[in-house]
Amino acid sequence: MSSLLKFSIKQKHREYRKKRKEKIFKGNSVQCSICNSEYREFGPFGNTKRKNSKCHKCGSLERHRLIWKYIQDKKLIAKSIRLLHFAPEKVFYDIFSESDDIAYFPCDLHPKVYDYKGKTIINKVDITQIPYETDSFDFILCNHVLEHIPNDALAMSELYRVMKPNGLGIFQVPIDYDRDKTYEDFSITSPKARLKAFGRRDHVRWYGKDYKERLTNTGFEVTEDDYISSFTKEEQFKYGFDSTELIYLCKKPMQ
Repeated sequence: MSSLLKFSIKQKHREYRKKRKEKIFKGNSVQCSICNSEYREFGPFGNTKRKNSKCHKCGSLERHRLIWKYIQDKKLIAKSIRLLHFAPEKVFYDIFSESDDIAYFPCDLHPKVYDYKGKTIINKVDITQIPYETDSFDFILCNHVLEHIPNDALAMSELYRVMKPNGLGIFQVPIDYDRDKTYEDFSITSPKARLKAFGRRDHVRWYGKDYKERLTNTGFEVTEDDYISSFTKEEQFKYGFDSTELIYLCKKPMQ
């Protein structure tokens, strides 16, 4: 069987499952802030099967919808910008790759895992050795990446280097707000041990409340934005937001 035929069959199965879920969850109690679809409830997702999590149409999760709502409300992305995007989520890739106003640079250390079939190539990039010139990008998205990187300080310094002065970035990570200090132990190397220690098999740390400090030590001006609190509990459910997530908006000051 050809790879093209396999892809076609896989696509048909995806579309069938999507339509079935849309029918099961038909309603208007929730609304996706990205694709504007309405349902009775978003679908469960994750190891613990979080309720009201995944959009049945675009596949967005809580953090994606929150970030997009934040970007839109704060008008963070203007026309004619250069945007660097690590580990590009499909919901954002589809928007940015189709925009004529954005010079879009999606990238990942393992770009072959993405089968988006979009017009914008996802380039192979090591976040600790970013192959772009200093002061190159107006905006950088780097969500749920740094917890995978052993030398996150080097990764942060590279993000700082390639960001333009007055440029902005949103750098989200999983954070345990019961921890004052980030927990990392590089002697823990097996997937099973990392799952127990850090919550995921491919994570190398649990960030704590010092995450903002780790970013500011790199040189960023960091806004730890409790944007979620601007929504009522009813609105948080409606948009399928995580009520505990803070937004980390980073700015590179003028030299």
